[in-house]
Amino acid sequence: MKILHITTAFARNEKDFITPWLTETLKRLKEENIDCEVFTSSYLGLKNQRIFNIPVYRFRYFFKNYERLTHEENVPDRLKKSFFYKILLIFYLFFGLLNLIILLRKKSYDIIHIHWPLPHFFFAYLSHFFAPKKPRLISSFYGVEFKFLKSRLIKKILEFIIKKSDKVTAISNYTAQEIKKYYEREIKIIPFSAAVKTFLDREENRKTDQKTILFVGRLVKRKGVNYLILALKEVLKEIKVKLIIIGDGSERKNLENLTKELELQEYVEFKGFISDKELAYYYQNCDLFVLPAIIDERGDTEGLGVVLLEAMVYKKPVIASAVGGILDIVKDYENGILVPEKEPKILAKKILEVIRDEKLAKRLGENGYRFVKENFSWEKIINDLKILYKETLKINPS
Repeated sequence: MKILHITTAFARNEKDFITPWLTETLKRLKEENIDCEVFTSSYLGLKNQRIFNIPVYRFRYFFKNYERLTHEENVPDRLKKSFFYKILLIFYLFFGLLNLIILLRKKSYDIIHIHWPLPHFFFAYLSHFFAPKKPRLISSFYGVEFKFLKSRLIKKILEFIIKKSDKVTAISNYTAQEIKKYYEREIKIIPFSAAVKTFLDREENRKTDQKTILFVGRLVKRKGVNYLILALKEVLKEIKVKLIIIGDGSERKNLENLTKELELQEYVEFKGFISDKELAYYYQNCDLFVLPAIIDERGDTEGLGVVLLEAMVYKKPVIASAVGGILDIVKDYENGILVPEKEPKILAKKILEVIRDEKLAKRLGENGYRFVKENFSWEKIINDLKILYKETLKINPS
């Protein structure tokens, strides 16, 4: 079985932090003798590569120094910054389609698995007419697609994608329900699992006695990190804690300014992007993980919240906003705690509750670990994908 995965961005080297769950998925599929290759965009002139022995075909779409539409941040966020990126998108679409046609004329695939189908479905749908062997099409939705749904035309396009795909998957029940608003059909829910590597011994002694709160993720509005910083201000009125923020993004400067305004520089550390080993260390040694996600002004929110799974792998208690796909992971006071979005005082109250109650923290952490093993293990997810691929190949040609 040979599968081509189409994605906006893919790891540029074996240490790259971009979509680590997708990289891990493909590595594990290859271990199951499923031949996986990747078709994605270039970045600053980057050419074809092999990442973890996975062939990665990159299409060039503009002059080297301007190929920044992808990888550094979400394309919808990029398009808002300058009219130039809207022009660049036209080149991206044209050369993406052209290069995929060329690839499918040279190589044969059983299935094209399309991640983030808007607009990548049309690369596959149009180019597969030129392929000597017509591959099946699977579209996987992650939630970001719904940022675009402001016009009747885009909604019709999304309906077409859902209807014409041989199979459709979603990463959460929330995303599946969003899909069904535009076309009613069977949706396979296949999430991704934690990609964090457990480098360290679980019994390693903590380097400091100070309590630590951890956040990991891209620093964009829908992550709601500003509400976590506001909550920290309230927490510090009663106990001393440290907030570690790992990740980068368009909101970082605003968050750093907010930290200064609230005079919290002593208690907040911005780490940016770090290595897998460093990330494992911070998961290992935090006391609490918080994902204060929100529904932003465009209606965008967490499609799943994979960082919650990563924290649970380390048996850490988690607190998260009750929005989007987070509800597929966190069960209130069973394996974590849910809070309303954009309510820093309530968030602060729950943080204090978990930090002060060691028995509660331990119970949530243990339950979270079991929940991940039972529902989000790599073994289950890879098995679900294998079943999906076999079912897709059994579909009769229309």
